[in-house]
Amino acid sequence: MARGSQPVEIVEYDPAWPRRFAEERDRIAAALGPAALVIEHIGSTAVDGLPAKPVIDIMVGVSDIERSGQAVAALIELGYDYAPEFESDIPERRYFYKGIPHTHHVHMVEQTSDFFDRHLAFRDHLRAHPEAAAEYSRLKRELAARFRHDRDAYTEGKRRFVETIVEAALHPGAADRYPPR
Repeated sequence: MARGSQPVEIVEYDPAWPRRFAEERDRIAAALGPAALVIEHIGSTAVDGLPAKPVIDIMVGVSDIERSGQAVAALIELGYDYAPEFESDIPERRYFYKGIPHTHHVHMVEQTSDFFDRHLAFRDHLRAHPEAAAEYSRLKRELAARFRHDRDAYTEGKRRFVETIVEAALHPGAADRYPPR
């Protein structure tokens, strides 16, 4: 079951999400060894109190995505499904999911990539700015209600907000506050 075929469901924050991430991080770190330079919890489940789709998003930073074959094989061995069809949209990422319905997503990227920096900037900004997290929560709930069976439309509906937050996080002082919708 590919990512786009599951309905969009937003649930209340679960305090078990950080523990679930830590357990999976440790499994991934053991399987990948030194190939994984860093393993980060990203996405809404990484922001305390933020409602989210109940899927743990994990970002694995590697030194060279083009030499990640052994890491890909190791994640498959851990029970992840590799979804290379999503590389056409983001060629610098290797994408994996686990579970039906999905319980975890892994995004393997180079630690020096824009993808890596932007995802951490977004997460860290929401953690540090509760008003932005609250606005994001409202937007996600509204979009999930409207686009429950259209994940692409749900994601597109968040795009402007996410991009504005990332730019504010990467360029402090460029915007005084998070964007209105």
